[in-house]
Amino acid sequence: MKILITGSTGMVGRNIIESNYFNNCTILKPKRKELDLSNMKAVRHYFEDNNPKMVIHCAGVVGGIQANIKNQVKYLSANTRIGLNVIMGAYEAGVNKFMNISSSCMYPRNALNPLAEESILNGELEPTNEGYAIAKITSTRLCEYITKQNSNFYYKTIIPCNLYGKYDKFDSQFSHMIPAVIKKIHEAKEHNLSEINIWGDGNARREFMYVDDLCDFIFYAKENFESVPQNINVGLGHDFSINEYYRAIASVIGYDGDFTYDLNKPIGMKQKLIDDTKLKKFGWRYKTHLQDGLRKTYNYYLMSVLNGK
Repeated sequence: MKILITGSTGMVGRNIIESNYFNNCTILKPKRKELDLSNMKAVRHYFEDNNPKMVIHCAGVVGGIQANIKNQVKYLSANTRIGLNVIMGAYEAGVNKFMNISSSCMYPRNALNPLAEESILNGELEPTNEGYAIAKITSTRLCEYITKQNSNFYYKTIIPCNLYGKYDKFDSQFSHMIPAVIKKIHEAKEHNLSEINIWGDGNARREFMYVDDLCDFIFYAKENFESVPQNINVGLGHDFSINEYYRAIASVIGYDGDFTYDLNKPIGMKQKLIDDTKLKKFGWRYKTHLQDGLRKTYNYYLMSVLNGK
């Protein structure tokens, strides 16, 4: 099978490509200089010239809570344009298998946890990432419409919980929580800082899955694609508090300082735990536990981010 993977230089795309799951497939992995996904004409031509049989759509403009707050225009406009171009490009080219990698930020801020797939668009979105969420909802709905109108087209949406791991962005201000905290605590240890500041009271809860497990799920879904639910959550089915993540990361790094709290900072949703009922029924379960995933991610940070290997 010839598979197009968009976002091949991002965390999910790079991990899929470097895994052994798709060794028997021909993988198309264009970089931006080869294919500008914001250009509909270029996307159409790429599909005509390369004729993929399946798309795994991972591309998007992503970032942590600070980046989302500061760049709502970019996160809404760029992600909407990319999503519509890739989905419609595939549809118009006759590609009948499309795996849309979305985000659990689509869920309403006050939705009942655990978050069931049916609760999408049933309430107000979280303001700190509303632009990104609207773009992802648009792509998700478009995939639903295509599948409903065309019985031979399978355009499915995968909704991962928060991810971390190899090829993540490690930036104190603009990355997701786990890589940002790894960088913060590593530097605190290096500079012998006695305390670290946490946004909020640390009681907000999040569900983070190691990115290799998502790659494993994507391959499992590819092999059983027609039976994949239209929209399916992919995660652990349990979560941890921000305080617990900080303590676990501190343990992995060997930092024994104290934590302080800035109660004036935004924390986003108080809890964001996916409902894994459909996932269990589909027959898949995660493999990597938190401490193991954090150790692998910290080792990657030391070897590849700090040392450039």
